[in-house]
Amino acid sequence: MDPAVGQVRSFNRLVTRRIGVLQDEYLARGRALGASRALWEIGHDPRPPTDLRALRARLELDSGYLSRLVASLERDGLVELEPHPRDRRVRSVRLTAAGRDECDALDRASDELAASLLAPLGAGQRSRLVEAMATVERLLTAGLVEVAPADAGSEDARRCLASYFAEIGARFEGGYDPTAGIVLDARDMSPPRGLLLLARLEGRAIGCGVLWHHGGGIADAKRMWVAPEARGLGVGRRLLTELERHAREAGVQTIRLETNRALSEAIALYRTAGFREVERFNDEVHAHHWFAKSLG
Repeated sequence: MDPAVGQVRSFNRLVTRRIGVLQDEYLARGRALGASRALWEIGHDPRPPTDLRALRARLELDSGYLSRLVASLERDGLVELEPHPRDRRVRSVRLTAAGRDECDALDRASDELAASLLAPLGAGQRSRLVEAMATVERLLTAGLVEVAPADAGSEDARRCLASYFAEIGARFEGGYDPTAGIVLDARDMSPPRGLLLLARLEGRAIGCGVLWHHGGGIADAKRMWVAPEARGLGVGRRLLTELERHAREAGVQTIRLETNRALSEAIALYRTAGFREVERFNDEVHAHHWFAKSLG
């Protein structure tokens, strides 16, 4: 067995035992972990009522299994189902008064369990464990990110691109003038002219990148953006790597990009990804640096 795989399996066994996953009743609340977790997610949704489709995507559960969990919570009087207020075709679920009380009890019991895991350890051990847990959480979250082509005219694509322009407008010296910069429309970001990639985390779009073909074996990487809350997960590098892969598959020999000097973290990413600085190759007025990378 690969030692890394063995370590992961050992870690999983220890965690499932220590947090009570194997017990019939999680935290002695009369229900298994799956139902308790569904109840917690419903109770902590920032925009109640909770869309059942969104809940299924967030928990990565089979629709039939989630329906059984929610039905059990409904029988216990903890939740109530109703048509979603913004889409009558979708069912939503919200906590009842009893459900809110039960969710509060779950929070208290969860806090007590977490404290019991830390209590036997010395101060230094507690600090190392909490830091290690934060690292594990961040890396496991990074592994949940999915990057795939998307419709450039979709709502998620428009939202990500709007966020990109809003951020560079705030960061660039003198702001960003869209009428002066290079303009791409949806056709430029769609085959055969180009490609738009979206990065998603638990179904939510958190980043984008565009490949714009020029012919002659040349394409540009454009509109690279990652949501602030997703930074540090390696999403930017994933997007850039996927743009390069799609470029290779399309027969591109050289991929290029330009950037503004205010985007120091982007410049560092491009350099570590093998891009070298070259002479100006376009008339982008907001750019200070031009880069290229051979894909041969």
